[in-house]
Amino acid sequence: MTKYILVSGGVVSGIGKGVIASSTGLLLKTTGLKVTAIKIDPYMNIDAGTMRPQEHGEVYVLNDGGEVDLDLGNYERYLDVTLSRDNNITTGKIYREVIDKERRGDYLGKTVQIVPHITNAIQDWIERVSKIPVDDTGEEPDLCIIELGGTVGDIESAPFIEAMRQFQFRVGCENFALIHVSLVPDMHGEQKTKPTQTTVHALRGLGLLPDLIACRLIVQKPLEPATKAKISMFCHVSPDQVIGVHDVTSVYHVPLLLQSQGIVEFLQKRLNLGSIKLTQAMKDHGSSLESRWRELTKRQERYLDEVTIVLVGKYTDLQDSYMSVSKSLEHSAFRCNRKLTLKWVDSSDLEPEMQNSNPARYHDAWRALVSAGGILVPGGFGVRGTEGMLMAIKWAREQKIPFLGICFGFQLAVIEFARNVCGLPTATSMEFDKDTPHPLIIFMPEISKTHLGGTMRLGLRPTVFDQESEKWSKVRKLYGGAGKIWERHRHRYEVNPAYIEKLTESGLAFVGKDEKGERMQVLELPDHPYFVAFQAHPEFCTRPLNPSPPFLGFVAAAAGVTVLQEQMESQLRTYHPPHPESAMISEAELREAENVWRSTEVLTNGD
Repeated sequence: MTKYILVSGGVVSGIGKGVIASSTGLLLKTTGLKVTAIKIDPYMNIDAGTMRPQEHGEVYVLNDGGEVDLDLGNYERYLDVTLSRDNNITTGKIYREVIDKERRGDYLGKTVQIVPHITNAIQDWIERVSKIPVDDTGEEPDLCIIELGGTVGDIESAPFIEAMRQFQFRVGCENFALIHVSLVPDMHGEQKTKPTQTTVHALRGLGLLPDLIACRLIVQKPLEPATKAKISMFCHVSPDQVIGVHDVTSVYHVPLLLQSQGIVEFLQKRLNLGSIKLTQAMKDHGSSLESRWRELTKRQERYLDEVTIVLVGKYTDLQDSYMSVSKSLEHSAFRCNRKLTLKWVDSSDLEPEMQNSNPARYHDAWRALVSAGGILVPGGFGVRGTEGMLMAIKWAREQKIPFLGICFGFQLAVIEFARNVCGLPTATSMEFDKDTPHPLIIFMPEISKTHLGGTMRLGLRPTVFDQESEKWSKVRKLYGGAGKIWERHRHRYEVNPAYIEKLTESGLAFVGKDEKGERMQVLELPDHPYFVAFQAHPEFCTRPLNPSPPFLGFVAAAAGVTVLQEQMESQLRTYHPPHPESAMISEAELREAENVWRSTEVLTNGD
């Protein structure tokens, strides 16, 4: 029987349930267990694909093309697993499944209701997905972490709370534990317990009894013994069931903070984890993971040299919009033994119009840009702020500043080169101007022009390096010299094949293409310290102990030529892809799998 740990939240959302859930899974994985994770999002959307980054944060993309909540990125990074779109449950998915069954007549004339039909569908979904292998072992996980989004008491969460109340009896008390994360405000030095008491009482009234209460403090001050005792008394749990999670210097210290308070020992006893048979290889792997994680956090505290990266983006007002990008930079800085200084620049602030409307912001933005050790232009949509991004790319190219472009940044790097090197000043993307005389970036022919959700080029896809690139390409060396790599994609537009010859003749090297050699996917400038751009999103595959290669090269180049050379030599010896072997398939096989999935969707939807 799979063991389950539910992580719920109270008082306010966004207090770190995802990090606590991921950290708990990591700690249990260090004991040798195989761990998977599921995120429940109570919103009605089918997935996160059509949500604004400023509202919901980053849209995280999985190998199978699932556009999901950013917390699944936390799970993959901490647990070093590969999840699927089914690991993200939404209200929209559940209701669609139940309504489709009703239309087919599966309920045999019964009245379809929230209880039992919706709640049963939630439980069935969790049981099914929790048994899907997510790592290289190819075996069913021993334990599943379930994070319930939102807060207890939300009307949207009610069916999921009821489903979990029933689920604890379906799987048995020994196989189900609940961690409730609650805010403990610190007001003028006094830690207030009333919000936690209230949310725990509400949770108990709904039929769920917390086994652990994780008290989140938004200060760098531990939970006081008196506060713990008070929560223990009024929430009907023992003191060892109350743990404090205060702000620490890095989120990578959170697992060690939880471990120091006995969470592993408590869960081992509560869930009888000793009954799970572990091979010596599994124990050794867990022990190795723990020692490497500890070493990572220790080294992080000792870094003295800094590396300064400027991110020029469209959604910098909510930094969670670029969660995986910032994590990729962090992981790369760890590997380079550098302390990361990440500066956020709204691309619109670099444009000439801002000089008149808000000269202070304009000069601050340019001051940050010209002092950068490296300049990064990430993904995005729409014309707003693109001229500022083009200016940043031009500065990086001409001043020989290390540059990394991701997806939208890749397309803009092509446009900037066409305008300022190839002599095509009106070159642009059809996303910005459908009637442009020089459409450098065009709409992909197979993409739907009427439906937005789930219709982009999505998921893990191969890139084949040009044979000549083996002699000089920095980014290829960072991938261990491999001739073919796999990264996750999310885009609707591509480089216009009609301009490839002119671009390459002018010195822009498209070192990576799709398997047919028709789509440009990686570009690099040979005569530049580090000027690289990807049509894919390599940030989605970064790991704390295995950073994304293009980000590693970028940060290393920003730290200095010697550091970049060291990392390239190291990657040639040690690089290994984060994907399971079964995921690295050809475009033809991928298209066949997509057709099967879409056919299943059509049948399911009754269209």
